Amino acid sequence: MKKYAAFILFLIPFIPLNAQREYLPTPEDLELFYRTKTYIVLNDNPISDYNFEIEDAVKKYWNITGYEFIPFSEFEEKSADPGASFLYTAAVSFEKDRSQTRYLFLCLSLGGNHENIDALKDVANLPLSYYGVDEDSYSYKLGTMVRFLQDHVRFISGNPDMVTQNVYKHYNDNMQDIRGKTLYFVEDELARDVSSEARIRGVFPGAVKIVERDQIKEMIMNGDENAVFLHKVGPEGNRMESRVYKILIGAGDAKFYYFDYHTNGGDKPDALLESDFKKLAKAVH
Repeated sequence: MKKYAAFILFLIPFIPLNAQREYLPTPEDLELFYRTKTYIVLNDNPISDYNFEIEDAVKKYWNITGYEFIPFSEFEEKSADPGASFLYTAAVSFEKDRSQTRYLFLCLSLGGNHENIDALKDVANLPLSYYGVDEDSYSYKLGTMVRFLQDHVRFISGNPDMVTQNVYKHYNDNMQDIRGKTLYFVEDELARDVSSEARIRGVFPGAVKIVERDQIKEMIMNGDENAVFLHKVGPEGNRMESRVYKILIGAGDAKFYYFDYHTNGGDKPDALLESDFKKLAKAVH
């Protein structure tokens, strides 16, 4: 089964994008975005979990622009339309990353007269996974991601001075709001020294539970306003030095409560660290 899933993965088209993921949208870009029609680009793989989940998420939550679903095969032609925007996944690497690690990002970009798809201007983007990871590791979170992206675009439209390379760091101001909520984690996404509820309680005073992924999926589907879960993006056992993204997201409100990343290696594994819990503890005191 795992070999079949990996084989299917190679059939799914992707766009190899690089440093342009660091493009910063201007106020003019954001103003234009609201006048576009957003094309939701589906994978050509007919049994893709991503297709099922993104269609469901967009139908339930997308309200910032008009939208239409299109197959990947139509993306390049439509990308030249200046009246269009696009929601799609792309393989991303970073110019200054010597390891040239690739990640899968969910991108929201503007169409227009660009040299190629690589040159599309991002309005916003989010890390979904390390490239090559099974879709089921992130597909159940897509509803939350779709909601957050829209809220984020509205936020930066009203606060253009907040648009920086580290724009998501702003959401760390929400850390104190986890007080009274329960944080949910999957054990294999936690560093060894905080891999149990007892160990976490040694550094963080709030309510925490270690659960299975299916339980987090259920909380998201139920819109549990008291639940905050970890979205961790890392190399999943690969030893190369690469970014490990750590995002705490509200299951009910799709709000970012914490955003950070580190480079894995040495005493910093591909996991949420004790130092992250210490930051959270400081915020809620």
